[in-house]
Formats: sequence, structure tokens, C-alpha cells
Amino acid sequence: MKTCFRFLLQVLFRFRAYDLDALKTPGPVLLIPNHCSWFDWLFLWVCLEDDWKFVTSSIAAQTSWLHRKLMINHYTLPVDPGSPYAVKRMAEFLKGGGRLVLFAEGRLSRTGDLMKLFDGTGFLIFKTKARVITAYLRGAERLPYSPNPGWKKCFPKVTAHFSAALAAPELGEVSTGRARSRLTIWLRDQMVRQQFEVEMNFGAQNVLSAVAETARERPGQIILEDATLQKLTCRKLMVGADVLAHALRGTVAGGGRIGLLLPNVNATPVVILALWRLGKVPAMLNFSSGMPTMLACVELAGLKHIITSRAFLERARLNVDDFIKAGVSVIYLEDAQAGVSSPRKFLTLLRHILHLPSSILHPPSASSAAVIVFTSGSEGVPKGVELTHGNILANIRQMLAVTDFTDRDRLFNCLPLFHSFGLTVGTFVPLVRGIYVFLYPSPLHYRVVPSVFYDRDCTVFISTNTFLNGYARKAHPYDFRSLRYLFSAAEKLQEATALAWSQKYGVRILEGYGATECAPCVSVNTPLEPRNGSVGRLLPGMECKLEKVEGVDEGGRLFVRGPNVMKGYLNADANAKFLALGGWYDTGDIVSVDAEGYLHIRGRMKRFAKVSGEMVSLTAVEDALAGAFPQYGLRCQIAVVTRPDENKGEMLIAVTNEPKLTLDEIRDAIKARGLTNLSVPREIKAVKEIPKLGTGKVDHRGLQAQMESESKSPAPAPPDK
Repeated sequence: MKTCFRFLLQVLFRFRAYDLDALKTPGPVLLIPNHCSWFDWLFLWVCLEDDWKFVTSSIAAQTSWLHRKLMINHYTLPVDPGSPYAVKRMAEFLKGGGRLVLFAEGRLSRTGDLMKLFDGTGFLIFKTKARVITAYLRGAERLPYSPNPGWKKCFPKVTAHFSAALAAPELGEVSTGRARSRLTIWLRDQMVRQQFEVEMNFGAQNVLSAVAETARERPGQIILEDATLQKLTCRKLMVGADVLAHALRGTVAGGGRIGLLLPNVNATPVVILALWRLGKVPAMLNFSSGMPTMLACVELAGLKHIITSRAFLERARLNVDDFIKAGVSVIYLEDAQAGVSSPRKFLTLLRHILHLPSSILHPPSASSAAVIVFTSGSEGVPKGVELTHGNILANIRQMLAVTDFTDRDRLFNCLPLFHSFGLTVGTFVPLVRGIYVFLYPSPLHYRVVPSVFYDRDCTVFISTNTFLNGYARKAHPYDFRSLRYLFSAAEKLQEATALAWSQKYGVRILEGYGATECAPCVSVNTPLEPRNGSVGRLLPGMECKLEKVEGVDEGGRLFVRGPNVMKGYLNADANAKFLALGGWYDTGDIVSVDAEGYLHIRGRMKRFAKVSGEMVSLTAVEDALAGAFPQYGLRCQIAVVTRPDENKGEMLIAVTNEPKLTLDEIRDAIKARGLTNLSVPREIKAVKEIPKLGTGKVDHRGLQAQMESESKSPAPAPPDK
């Protein structure tokens, strides 16, 4: 009978199973699969020997005669899930050398992704010392009658992937409660990591192909919309990319890297996809950084062509004459679009409907460069970061493995696409996952952004602390009623901002951490695994190490390694230092890691001051002062810089946009947070506005230079009497 069912599954679902040798492991052994559909058991059953038993609910088995037939037989171990003796019965079976299949989620997934695991599973592993095999049923979430929202298919492709038999880690002398919790977390980590690795091995190997696969599955899905309210379906997105690639083919010849000077509009991802079809590498230029910085980036990347738009240049009041003087060809999208004929559009559309290959397709490999992104330059000159398709795809799949995005989610992205957070998480995560994304041109419109978010019924929002603080001041309490996920990264989330959002909107901000060099995400909090004050746990496939820093008692300098870490820098000196680390990336951040693996950012290495021989984190001081003065409102902002001091080495200076703030108030706030007297700024400087980068971060480098310049300026002469 199993042979017949296996053949039927192979015909209908193109079913294949991988690493079946693991299933020969003798008992006691637990097989833990994900659980997306009512048919999951069938795909597993045809792979197992007859002595394997499925744990089933004895209560659910009484629903009907069919349930009794399927759930009470030779292949099942019926238990009452509400009884405290259920785990005892499973433990007895395992201790007798049994082999057991357990759906540890305890229910069908309502998201299509892995949900929480009941900690009774950890208890079972702890008591029986059974080995564990995890299973990932790929494609099962698309089966009919799956309860998760989203599109279904009568006969989707389903594959089963089995891990090697795993031995649970030794915990030493710990309580039973602690053991069950830690082993459940360990098990979930194994399942998440397996999902990520399977997707990397069996999924598309470049971002272009990954987006194209989604477009083939859901051609009519509206995937992109921008402030002009122009909507693109998945098919229109790919057709537009093909048409534009044909129009640009002769224009961008002679250069491997092509500069992009475009805002958050639908055309930007279309241009990126078009350049990938031509085998080109887009270099994302930060138009908010100023012409001198952009020219330096153009020279660093060796750009010969820049693609932009006349309409954008006019609105942004940008002059490209300096590019032309530097020998760079400026290509206008309006001209490229005007050269596309109606027959060309029709033939391209027909080719996509019939799934015919493109004649100009240059499929990139996973190791091929995908994009050049320039660092923010908050503490130095921007560096050119070369990210491969494998880097970006790894980061996308890492995020999808730990979050439960559904087909019905709608992401709002107002972060600039020249920033890796806005590019990867805000644009290509939804394009690969197949969910709607709204691109808004500026995060600085504190009144407009919440209104548009509300109008478009978005459920996912990405932002930074600075921008979230601005929205908290201006938005209506009901504007974020549909919000399901709010991710904050790029700068430290301040407690005052998190509290304001919690109280006004009833929203929990999920803080993450990353770097442009990591494509960008390194760690993130999730609803399943949140920890206040941390930036979450490392994404699957990543590892870290800490290097001791003199003067810092807690934590160390963070180094990370993983498939999402960049190929290298364009800057020769920086790239030589990176390559010398053998795949490790030096984040330059001081971090501590707790027992459960949550990362706690203490500050940047460059943002520590040595005061009286002690290392003081400027980030910690800023965090202590943020929101400490409600009498001045949320607009009050404070940044901390340093100045050399003959007696103590360095002294702290508080720079604020609130002229009424006093040193006594600052001193009281520092002491109230329990920081030492060394953390108290010795001076206060009032400025009209604290300088910001286009990504929303405080421009500490510019602010430090400004304060140094003022300190060197001669004092004004006294007036004549």
C-alpha cells in the first residue's frame, strides 16, 4: 500500500524525499516536522518503516468514523492532549526503544510558517534522551485545505527534507523547568536553521530568479505601489523589467556597474531587475549626501553611466552637470521609456504569459555581484560594499525563516532604497515573498506617512528610532490600527520611543540590528522570541564571537560570520583588512550576549570615551537622556560628543535642540538612570537642529566636527566702552 501511495504522490505532487538514511536511526528517536496541512502525515508515512508511530489526539479521533479510521490504527499512538499523562505515555514508548512522529506545534500552522513549539517537547527530550530528526515539508503550505491564509494550489510541488539524527545538548545540573524551556528553544533553532538551509539549497540562486518565480506563481497579485498610486502586478513588474532591459541594452554597454540616482518609486526596483537581466550591477547613490560625496562614490565604483529621472532631478533640485564634467553619461528613464514601441510591449507580455525564455537574459550566479551599497558615513567617509545575490538571498530567507509573513501582509517602506535596510528588507523581502509593498519617497513627512499607512491598510512597517519618534508626535492614535509588525533598526531604539508607541498606538516595536556589510540584518526580535532591551537573537546561519576590549567589563567587540556577509569593500585598504579576517566581519560594536543568545548593544567602539581611565559609552548616555525631559516634549533631542580634557583625558558634551535644557537637569537624569558620575556631560551646547543623515541616523561625525570648529573659533572681542 505504501508503494502505491508513494507513486501517487510522486505523480500528483512531484514528491521527493531527501536524506532518508536518517530515518533508519534506531529508537529512542523523535521525528519533529513542521505542520502546514492535513496531508502532512501522508508525505511522512510513505517514507517511514512500519514501526514508526504518529502521535494523534484521541479526542479528535472521535470526530467521525473517518477520523477514527485514520487516527486509531497500527501506525498511531493516540493520547489525550489535555491529560498530564499524555507526555508520560509518549516517554514510556520512547524509553522502550520506540520511534515516534510528533507534530510539536500541536496544531496546524495558521501562517504557513513554523509557529511556537509546546515546551512539553523539550521535557520529552530531556527525560528520554531520545535523538531528534527534524523534517521540513517544503511546499506543503500551498496544499488545499491548509488553514493558513493565502493562495492554494490543487497539486503543488511538495518535498520532504530530513535532518541527521541530532543529540540534544548536555545541560548539566539544571531544573526540569529550565531544561524543558532550553531544549524547546534548541529544537526550534534546529527547525528554523533547516528551513533556511533547504531554501538556500533548493530555491532560486539569484534574486532575479527568486522574484521571477513568485511572479509566475501569482501573476495577477498587486506587488508594488508608489506615491503616484501607480500599481504593478507581479507580471507587469517582470514585463516592465524586460522591456526596460531591451531599451537600455545598447545605452549601458561598456560598464559592469551602473549608478542609480532614483527615489522610492516603482521604477527603482524595475530598473534594478532590468540591469540584472543585462548582467549589470546597480550602484545605489545616496542623493541626500551631497554632490561631493556622490562624486567620490562614483569614482570609487568606477561608474561610467548613471540612470536617473528628469522629474526626480527637478523635484529634488539636483544638478547633474558635475557628473557630466567627470565623464559620466547620464541616462534618463523618460528617454528610455519613450523608445519602447507598443509591439515590443505586446511581444514581451506574450512571452511572459507563455513562459518563454528571454533572449537577453544573463542569469547571475549566487556569487555574482548584485548591488553596490555605500555605508552611511556616520563616522567616516562612505565605503562601497559589494553584496552578491547569495548575500541578499540569504538575508531574505533568514528573515522569512524567523517571521511569519503571510500572503495577506502589506509592507510600507519609506526608507530610502540607497540604504540596505530599505533595499533588502523593505523591497526585496516582499518581492521574493510575494506580498504587497508601498514605496513612499521620504520618511521625513511625519504627518503624511501615518495617513498613507492608514489609507493603504498596511500591516508591516520598517523604520528607525528617529523617524518613529517623529511619527509618534504627529500621528493619530488610529493611524496604525492594522499594524502587525513594526521593525526598528539602523540606530539604537530609545526607551522613550518604545514607550510612546506602546502607550499611544498599543504597538510593540521589534528592534533589530545589522550593518550594510551584512546585507543588512544580523539579529532581530520577533513576536515569538522578544526580549526588551536587546536586538534579538542571531539569524539562522550566522555565528558570532566577542573580542575583549580594554576598559569594558561587560561584553566585547562583535565579529559575525554567515552567508549574508558581503563579498568585500571597493575601498582597497578596508577590503584588505576584511579579507584578513577570513570571512569574519568586524562590526565595531561593543556587544554582550546573554545565556539565551540575545544580543545587547553597548555602543560603537568609536563612540566610547575614556574618562579618568574608564570607558564610557556615549550611546548609553544618549539613551539615558532620551525622553527624560517630558516637559520639553518628544521633539527634544540630545546627542553626545567629546572633547579632549587635560585632566581626565576626554570630557562629554551634550548637544541639544532645546535651548532651555540645563546641565542640572541632565545631571539628575543621568543619576536617575543609575549611571556613574563619569557619564555626566560637563558642557551643554544648544543648536537649532541636530544634523541627520538621509537614513535618519544622527550625523555624529558632522556634529563632532561642528563642535570642534566652534571650540577653535576665537571668542568675540568685547564691545568698546
